[in-house]
Amino acid sequence: MLQVYLVRHGETVWNAARRIQGQSDSALTEKGEYQARQVGERVRSLGITHVISSDLGRTRRTAEIIADACGCGVTLDARLRELNMGVLEQRPIDSLSEQEEAWRRTLLDGTVDGRIPEGESLAELAARMHQALNACFDLPAGSRPLLVSHGIALGVLIGTLLGLPAHAERRLRLRNCSLSRVDHQQSAWLAQGWVVETAGDVSHLDLPALDELQR
Repeated sequence: MLQVYLVRHGETVWNAARRIQGQSDSALTEKGEYQARQVGERVRSLGITHVISSDLGRTRRTAEIIADACGCGVTLDARLRELNMGVLEQRPIDSLSEQEEAWRRTLLDGTVDGRIPEGESLAELAARMHQALNACFDLPAGSRPLLVSHGIALGVLIGTLLGLPAHAERRLRLRNCSLSRVDHQQSAWLAQGWVVETAGDVSHLDLPALDELQR
């Protein structure tokens, strides 16, 4: 059985300011760095062999802190990046026009072809996230990898592993530095292949965590 741990990056300056990040970048806050250290302490004893991260700065920094706790290095994979949110990147959520907010809502409300202009669809996001997850099969036998990615990206990955379409209504909350796990296995009582063991666990965090779209 292959076990893969999934971590969302720590709180960023733009998370706290309610600005849309997408594939633009914002540094971790002091709290975000602390959250990453707490994840590191949580997973230190789990036998993590590889830390694989989105190449954006906020995930890379989170991954470095976790990898240091686990005694391994960090590999970057651009397929783990957040959804490209096009013309709305870097914008404060509260500044959006009615039309812009309607574009943003198509990523959350189940719209089949939802996409922000100049951005990426959820189906495109799901395809590259599954490629990154399945690349774990190329690691040496006995590996236990941990992937560091982003809120929408991980939500779409977990949702599609559960059999939902990529555009399904967004109902899984993955807070900053939440921990999830998916297993690839053969079971007499579960579907063959990837199954979701845990999702969005924040029991290791001792301060309230922000979600990027909800305080």
